[in-house]
Amino acid sequence: MGILSFCNLTYSYDRKQSVLKGINGQMELGKLYAILGPSGCGKTTLLSLLGGLDSPTSGQILFDGQDIAKTGLSHHRKNHVAFIFQAYNLIDYLTPIENVALTSKLPPLPILERLGLTKDEAKRNVLKLSGGQQQRVAIARALANEAPVILADEPTGNLDEDTARDITEILKESAHKMNKCVVVVTHSGELAKQADVIFQLKRGMLQMQK
Repeated sequence: MGILSFCNLTYSYDRKQSVLKGINGQMELGKLYAILGPSGCGKTTLLSLLGGLDSPTSGQILFDGQDIAKTGLSHHRKNHVAFIFQAYNLIDYLTPIENVALTSKLPPLPILERLGLTKDEAKRNVLKLSGGQQQRVAIARALANEAPVILADEPTGNLDEDTARDITEILKESAHKMNKCVVVVTHSGELAKQADVIFQLKRGMLQMQK
């Protein structure tokens, strides 16, 4: 059994518009997963459900064999998952160092420097950084977290090609060397090629690409 699994998962907006139609899947530690699909197909919705940010209309999500609805969504969010949001969700009155320090006991500067920020940039207010730099801070915050699962929504979406390639390598290392389960929603074919497993979400159904 995977560290994160879901069965008969459905989700509907206002109980009318069905986005997910009884999907099943499981994800293991030590692997990078990519979820592909057209815009509006429910990829971010699925990521939110897996992270305990929302509840499914029906079905179960299990972390290490336990239903997260029963153990508590807040407990799941706090202890099991780290998010990389498309909108960054940084605390805007803090520096990158302070943002990362909120989620980790590890020294923040080394991972920020590894993601391409200078020591000076790491000490600036995050609002004084470019969008690409803010994205790196958001990624650093998740990577520094001790949670075994990383959920990333378009983590390379605002980055130039070289930086996107570097971030993809870091996500791969997080899975393969740090033994985390890394789940990425992406439109990037290049990132998807690096994944161990690719899921395709289309018309409410989820299929694993072979």
